[in-house]
Amino acid sequence: MADLVKDLAKSIQLADMVTKAADEAQSFKQDCQELKAKTEKLAGLLRQVARNSNVSYQRPTRRIVDDTGQVLDKALALVIKCRANGIMKRVFTIIPAAAFRKTSMQLENSLGDVSWLLRVSASSEDHDDEYLGLPPIAANEPILCLIWEQIAILHTGSFEEKSDGAASLVSLARDNDRYGKLIIEEGGVPPLLKLAKEGELEGQENAARAIGLLGRDPESVEQIVNAGVCSVFAKILKDGHMKVQSIVAWAVSELAANHPKCQDHFAQSNIVRFLVSHLAFETVQEHSKYAIASKQPMSSIHSVLMASNSRTPNSNTTKQEGEDKSNSVPHPMGNQASSSMQNVVANTIALKSKLPENSKTAQPGSHMQQQYQQQHNSAQQNHRHNQQVTLAGTSIRGREGEDPAIKAQMKAMAARALWKLSKGNVSICRNLTESRALLCFAVLLEKGPEDVKFFSAMALMEITDVAEQNADLRRSAFKPTSPAAKAVVDQLLIIVDRADSDLLLPSIKSIGNLARTFRATETRVIGPLVKLLDETEPDVSMEAIIALNKFASTENFLCVTHSKAIINAGGIKHLIQLVYFGEQMVQIPALMLLCFIALNVSDSETLAQEEVLIVLEWSLKQAHLASEPSLETLLPESKSNLALFQSRDSRGFQKL
Repeated sequence: MADLVKDLAKSIQLADMVTKAADEAQSFKQDCQELKAKTEKLAGLLRQVARNSNVSYQRPTRRIVDDTGQVLDKALALVIKCRANGIMKRVFTIIPAAAFRKTSMQLENSLGDVSWLLRVSASSEDHDDEYLGLPPIAANEPILCLIWEQIAILHTGSFEEKSDGAASLVSLARDNDRYGKLIIEEGGVPPLLKLAKEGELEGQENAARAIGLLGRDPESVEQIVNAGVCSVFAKILKDGHMKVQSIVAWAVSELAANHPKCQDHFAQSNIVRFLVSHLAFETVQEHSKYAIASKQPMSSIHSVLMASNSRTPNSNTTKQEGEDKSNSVPHPMGNQASSSMQNVVANTIALKSKLPENSKTAQPGSHMQQQYQQQHNSAQQNHRHNQQVTLAGTSIRGREGEDPAIKAQMKAMAARALWKLSKGNVSICRNLTESRALLCFAVLLEKGPEDVKFFSAMALMEITDVAEQNADLRRSAFKPTSPAAKAVVDQLLIIVDRADSDLLLPSIKSIGNLARTFRATETRVIGPLVKLLDETEPDVSMEAIIALNKFASTENFLCVTHSKAIINAGGIKHLIQLVYFGEQMVQIPALMLLCFIALNVSDSETLAQEEVLIVLEWSLKQAHLASEPSLETLLPESKSNLALFQSRDSRGFQKL
């Protein structure tokens, strides 16, 4: 602000100096008087701008004042030359005739720019919705003027005008990436965020949509995050209208997709937690068969008491309390007390066996706990009566009456946002697996609309991909005893077994990512994947082979068991055909899988009968296969190992 005032004062001072120098001109007096007239008019306009320099939007003011100052500098230099006295000075002072025409035109343009600036800075009542036109400064880039005008409206207009201005910026950002960059450069993000936070419903929608469209590259997203988008979006996801929340969730997904480094910023603002709460709304409580126990968050003294109660063997734990806890929806981002329902039951039995028969022997504070228990039971009864749930600190009361289409859209966008936020991020994936997100994804894969199913499948694919790379996350989130993990695997296997939807590819990838989590007794996984080897679509066959490779890889502790399961499911014939006749994108992973199986179960009679050794020998002679980095050592090793075992007559195999 201070810099702008200084620049204005400097320009006004330059204009006064031009006026004074024009009066002292000794040559080209008429031309100097014309420059003086325009300069005086320009100085008057600049003084009006100085009086209005406290406007919120200063970007066009700075740009125009800077350009005007440069024009006045040139005008002053020209007029000073005309003050030369004496014949010799005049002879040696060269002033081209075109210089006055050029300077006069530049002053005229500056007059137009400053006049436009005064009009655009005025309130809507003052200019009465008249067309403001284009200032000369925007001649080379006309869209710049329109962007300035719409951003100025976001600062000074009514709520309705601000909504229209945001809608115009949405249209500009959608049409052209460069326009989006200009909107950010010209300071459009802060007023959009303010409108999204404080505006009316339509204005909030347009502002959130504009922000989502502006973040199309990492640099733009970085600027939007630095402007404070995380806190604004978090507030909307917590307290806003569901229609606006769905657009905000979409905008989060766009920003996270275009700049993954912003994922942690969103997580730190509790946006992941709020998205999970929206995902769980009317999802988990309607499917009690998937319920898992978890600790309530210690956000109050009551919570602390309940946590203390769970750790004190002598506390009065009633049967009603256990029932209420099993039916209630826990904190979506709370820590899991145990992911195994069997453990919960066992712990409950152990606690009950230690309870004293006489209540007088209870620990100090048990009376307070009993008093709280009565309040807790009463609250649970009211909760079931009103069918209202509070998740993750986000009040969702009254939202049961929302339009079903809006609720479905909210779930879809929440799932989409969680998909983009979880990609490659261990901490966010850990938060999701410790919450009810896995459970929600499993339920939505089964019951949700098609778009919700797809986004849920993609989110699971990203979470399992991170879990594959992170052993701690894999062991804690996808252990076989976890009901949520089991529910997820059940739904993924149903999709793979049907093999008739857009969810097939992400589901195959998810199962492959979880290859190290399956027990030896889990025999139902391999069969559906082997069936896909006969798929006519190469991408489906390739993903199935990649997934099976993760089961048969020597890095998998149960690789021998899984290799035998692939053989028993009839996978060898399909693999041989793919090695001989498949496209190269399928041929290489198929040969790799065949090599793993040959290493793991070299004494298999099926491998001998199908003449797998001949296939491997043929592959060694193919230059593109033998030189493949992933097969360079694996192929010769598996061929040698298979030849060693299948040459023994005692095995009853054919001599090779």
